[in-house]
Amino acid sequence: MSAGGRRAVNLARLLTATARRLPERDALVQGALRLTWRELDARVGAVAAELRSRGIGRGDAVLVHSPNHVELVEAMFAVWRVGAVFAPANYRLTPSEVAGLAELVRPSALLCHADHGEHADAVAAATADLRGGTLWIGAAPGTANALASLPSPGSRQSDEVVWEGDHAWYFFTSGTSGRPKAVVLTHDQMGFVVNNHLCDLMPGLTETDAQIVVAPLSHGAGVHLLPQVARGAKTVLPTSRGLDPAEVWRLVEAERVTNAFTVPTILTTLTRAPEAERHDHRSLRYVIYAGAPMYRADQVRAREVLGDVLVQYYGLGEVTGNITVLPPAQHDRPSPEGVEFGTCGYPRTGMQVSIQDDEGTELPAGRQGEICVAGPAVFAGYLNDAQADAAAFRDGWFRTGDLGLLDDEGYLYVTGRASDMFISGGSNVYPREIEERLLRHPAVAEVAVVGVPDPKWGEVGVAVCVPADGDPATDEELRTWLADTLARYKIPKRFVWWDGIPKSGYGKVVKRTIRQRLEHEGAAS
Repeated sequence: MSAGGRRAVNLARLLTATARRLPERDALVQGALRLTWRELDARVGAVAAELRSRGIGRGDAVLVHSPNHVELVEAMFAVWRVGAVFAPANYRLTPSEVAGLAELVRPSALLCHADHGEHADAVAAATADLRGGTLWIGAAPGTANALASLPSPGSRQSDEVVWEGDHAWYFFTSGTSGRPKAVVLTHDQMGFVVNNHLCDLMPGLTETDAQIVVAPLSHGAGVHLLPQVARGAKTVLPTSRGLDPAEVWRLVEAERVTNAFTVPTILTTLTRAPEAERHDHRSLRYVIYAGAPMYRADQVRAREVLGDVLVQYYGLGEVTGNITVLPPAQHDRPSPEGVEFGTCGYPRTGMQVSIQDDEGTELPAGRQGEICVAGPAVFAGYLNDAQADAAAFRDGWFRTGDLGLLDDEGYLYVTGRASDMFISGGSNVYPREIEERLLRHPAVAEVAVVGVPDPKWGEVGVAVCVPADGDPATDEELRTWLADTLARYKIPKRFVWWDGIPKSGYGKVVKRTIRQRLEHEGAAS
């Protein structure tokens, strides 16, 4: 960029400033390891020096593949410190899937967990110029190219100058098509997001706070980490590779955790675990959940266990989660007549929400349409995908693909995903209202309703249910349960009982996978 451009603030500056202001306070805790901000900053400097020695700098993409780990946090800030772009993959992806992401972002270096050598091989094979090679996260000290073996640089590593519009994060999302896309998040845009999280989600956050990480840092939990760093709040990483409620609640008590980011399925698992009743969690002030709608019954249970600490936000990767917020005290807000589920809150500070019809006309309160968004949190576009950009924007509005309505006071109600809606006998059917009703039945613990082809009606609903106590209800019992409050065409034609609902690595229900499994099992026709 020319000298006439405007500088942005490098996201690495969040760490640089906090390490200078609070050098001896705890920054990261995982198992027996406890790092101060000064120590974390020095370790980030060592990784940054190594990346620079390998020719990695401003604008280079660095693909990162690792479960949650202290060295993943170090990698994140080291990539930004040298001006490169952080491109974290979901560690649950297969080697071929991560290779596909490499083909998309064309990384100049890879930081990979030592347990995932096959992924590193696949990325190397798919990348034309991996000039920075591979560095290993989680490898034992002394291992070649291990982050743990990097020497301390002779001098402090400076934060690279960045400019407005410079790419900071390639946030991978597949949307409804299954084909991965890279959402481009910039340093200046993410600066707004950090401030907005502090303003709307966790007001009053300081260095006396602490968060626990229970979701992958490659996505929403990684964004949630940034305001913690900005304020000097401690981050606690469990040692378990998967979700271990016993460890989580033990750490909440021991480390006096005050906030967490999670998704509804994880929050439900945690609040149903017996350990939630055995450990002191009164230190919690903000338990933030997002990523998918949370059913009312699960909300009620979580509030009974935790008290009024739940903060909901609605958002997509393309808007970095910054669309609405529902503070703790507003979880009892009544829904408009005819709406069976609660609000996800009001527009975030500095953001605007518009409900629009298929032609882009703004609809009045109470009318359902597509949720569209404008404001500084909206992403810069998809990486190398002009066709996706054109489809995602209309008249300057980002089109979420979600359906919803606003009430008279501007609170948003997400009524479904446009792609989830199916047409049965000429009538639109929105699965969420059916799912909400089914979850009130005592035999149903989880449910997902999808539309499948039908020769007579075009499409009909299939409800995939998980039994609450191992004893499924009969189809007739569930139909009768629904008949009092649902039109006949909305009632699923079939009810299928599975041990669990397929979910993504981030805890979201994957209806595309459900349809594929139903088809394979012969239940989709």
